[in-house]
Amino acid sequence: MITFTKAQLASLIATGVDFLVFSVLLKWAGVPPVATTVAASARVTFYGVTGTLCGGFTYFMLGRTWVFNAQGKKWMAQVNRYVPVWIGNLVLNASGLYLLTRYTGIQPMWAKVITATLVAVFYNYPLQKRFVFK
Repeated sequence: MITFTKAQLASLIATGVDFLVFSVLLKWAGVPPVATTVAASARVTFYGVTGTLCGGFTYFMLGRTWVFNAQGKKWMAQVNRYVPVWIGNLVLNASGLYLLTRYTGIQPMWAKVITATLVAVFYNYPLQKRFVFK
């Protein structure tokens, strides 16, 4: 239970980094609150990808050193397992963000919250625990 709790805290921190970057880019670039065009949706998706990159790096470092206490294991082997899992995470987050903003009219931040939650629960934690930092 301690590992699960740590993983959730690390995920919240990484998500905070992700959302902070996404938010700053969204406000800085002036994309309308509801992305109704393909171009606006593509820009929102790009910002989401950039946030996911920053969050992914944050989670890898926390997962390796604090959550799974796996720093004694070979760093490069973990990176080699983390990268494909993270790419899947990136694709799922970007796709979910795009689809929700493009086809439902949900505001970008809410679309990101919904997508990030689903990906975290059903994809990230199981793969981090059983594959990346095993």
